[in-house]
Amino acid sequence: MSMIKDKFKATGMVCDSCEKIIAKAVLKLPGVKSVDVDYVTEKVEVSYDSETISKSKIREAIEEKGYVCKEDNQPTYTPVGYTNNQKIVNNQENKKQGWLGWTFAALGFLLFIYFAWQLYGRIELPQLTQNMGYGLLFVVGLLTGFHCVGMCGGFVVSYTTKGAREGKKAYKLHASYGIGKTISYTIMGSIFGLIGSIVAFTPFMRGFAGIIAGLFLVIYGLKMLNIFPALRKFRIKIPTFINKFVKKEEKENSNHPLIIGLLNGLMIACGPLQAIYIMAAGTGSMIEGAKMLFVFGLGTLPVMLGFGYLTSIISKKSTHKILKASGIIVMILGIIMINRGLALTGSGYDLNTLSANIIPTTNGNPTSDSNTENLNWVFKDGYQEIRMEVNRYGWSPDKFVLKKDVPVKWIIDGKELNGCNNAIQVPKYNLNFKIKQGLQTIEFTPTESGTVSWSCWMGMIPGVFVVQDEVNPNSAQESLDTVQVPKGGSCGAGGGGCGCGG
Repeated sequence: MSMIKDKFKATGMVCDSCEKIIAKAVLKLPGVKSVDVDYVTEKVEVSYDSETISKSKIREAIEEKGYVCKEDNQPTYTPVGYTNNQKIVNNQENKKQGWLGWTFAALGFLLFIYFAWQLYGRIELPQLTQNMGYGLLFVVGLLTGFHCVGMCGGFVVSYTTKGAREGKKAYKLHASYGIGKTISYTIMGSIFGLIGSIVAFTPFMRGFAGIIAGLFLVIYGLKMLNIFPALRKFRIKIPTFINKFVKKEEKENSNHPLIIGLLNGLMIACGPLQAIYIMAAGTGSMIEGAKMLFVFGLGTLPVMLGFGYLTSIISKKSTHKILKASGIIVMILGIIMINRGLALTGSGYDLNTLSANIIPTTNGNPTSDSNTENLNWVFKDGYQEIRMEVNRYGWSPDKFVLKKDVPVKWIIDGKELNGCNNAIQVPKYNLNFKIKQGLQTIEFTPTESGTVSWSCWMGMIPGVFVVQDEVNPNSAQESLDTVQVPKGGSCGAGGGGCGCGG
């Protein structure tokens, strides 16, 4: 026996779970005594019997899992024993298999450009809605499914193989696993949402929690893209007792797909899952957190349950290109959450307020009631009155021009209320009130010119006040026509908005 220790560099790891995937693959090889994998440095240290196993076999085992492996500080490995013809054939196969990975990466890039333009408000396209946010979460889940295969694919194979021997229908086994996994994710999402609601008990704290969660998502997305290697040091360590419990239960219930699915929610070492859990906490809502993880969990199932077919047409290396696309979408979700948090804190630095502030306030002569009817603004008994209707789609209208230093009567008609549009907050004026069914009047006085953003209590249905020194019909109408208010979409049964049920 000739024991030696060699170091390799494995690029393509996206989270701590990749350490386990590599270690598990290498430890299966005959002659390997120990494996030490470090996600931060991308180093793999292997102690093995050189008479039983070769370096090339170790590298092959790592690359089989989809990582690019080379000896530390050495050129990229080319498998020993390959003939030129074999290399040509493999290159052709890699090209055929790689196109799908690049397609997903390109899709992620296009989505990033699309939503960047959306948030900047320069093109006339459908506004970003919460339903679209759920769509992005589903896509993140779909792309993350390729990462799940490496972590949990063995369990799927195990219960499927045993079930086949016992004459059980494969679709029933997969359905049990899928139901268990979705239930687990949904429950964990509600728990993290509850934690967020306890911490974020005021509008400002909800906004602050949203900003922190958004920053985490952006950082995690950058980690997945490996743009700044130093960010790999930013990691969340999971308590050892959780990992031990999950491993023990998985081993004892490896042939019970429902239980395996239920345990999936506790696999918090999974980087993408960590990101979405943090996002759920940032919402400060049990219901919203549960719905986010429900959608994300559904997204992971198609790849997990169909990985036998998918892995036959997609190369292992392509899955890492696909995960990079997932990283881009995670960053988009992070930016959206940061912007929502900034709006909730009333900082004035959210994109809605910044874009609205570009519109200059202009001076003019006060106007009569008849000249301002089209602005939904009238001057009456020393007050300026504005009227707004609350329905399942949000606010109608959702933007108003106000005169500085004149008391306002905001007359609100609550027609179709639900769990999201039943409260409004205006951080600038320290207003935070419940919407009642029927008419109610809120009074305040705008004391500064500029743009004031407001929203529902969750920050998902925005509105804006444009405060001017004088209200001139021409300049005021121009302000209303120019100011951009991102639409929250539908809030109630019609779908959209924040998706909160009434």
